[in-house]
Amino acid sequence: MKATQFQEGHMLLIDKPLTWTSFDVVNKLRWQIKNKLQVKKIKVGHAGTLDPLATGLLVLCTGKFTKKIEGLTADHKTYTGTVLLGKTTPSYDLETEYDAEFPTQHITEDLIDEVRQSFLGKQLQTPPIFSAKQIDGKRAYEFARKGETVELKQNAIEVFDFTVDTSALPELHFSIKCSKGTYIRSIAADFGKALESGGTLIELRRTASGDFDIADALTVEEAIKMIQESEI
Repeated sequence: MKATQFQEGHMLLIDKPLTWTSFDVVNKLRWQIKNKLQVKKIKVGHAGTLDPLATGLLVLCTGKFTKKIEGLTADHKTYTGTVLLGKTTPSYDLETEYDAEFPTQHITEDLIDEVRQSFLGKQLQTPPIFSAKQIDGKRAYEFARKGETVELKQNAIEVFDFTVDTSALPELHFSIKCSKGTYIRSIAADFGKALESGGTLIELRRTASGDFDIADALTVEEAIKMIQESEI
């Protein structure tokens, strides 16, 4: 491909590495494109943030294609992951230490399936306090890390499909297809509560966003190589 396509408008499907922020990926590839084109500025953005502890599909748009980001962000998303039952953390994932333990002996496959079905469809969800939600001009996690209590507004979400594998209890492996704005960490925490126990998201991977699939994504290294080898 020609490097000038990045200015004209291009879409990159990236497999985000563990511990990288979505902005880390954008900044890394933006620098590579600017260096290749020898320009001071080029627009690069992503459609749908992934937490640092999540991996998987990140849709990047460059140049004029950044105008497509809002529409792409609205697409449904599909994830796979693992929930550990019986323990909780303040962040609902492994960003923070476990702070409580709960019984799991009463949890049966039938109970899990009953709870799973209750999560299907339209519902209201409270975002995690450790999230990038804006509150009075600040990110929610800024309050959370200081130990301050704030109230987050519920969001309307929809779960289209939700499957759960119980073969490794107390770990639950799952696949979920959901609307934009759905916090899978909150799904994990709420699932644990619905089982009268606790739940922590210990692994998460985005496998699809709209019509885009992780199978077509490049690693960051592969994307850098493609940029560097593009024709001027």
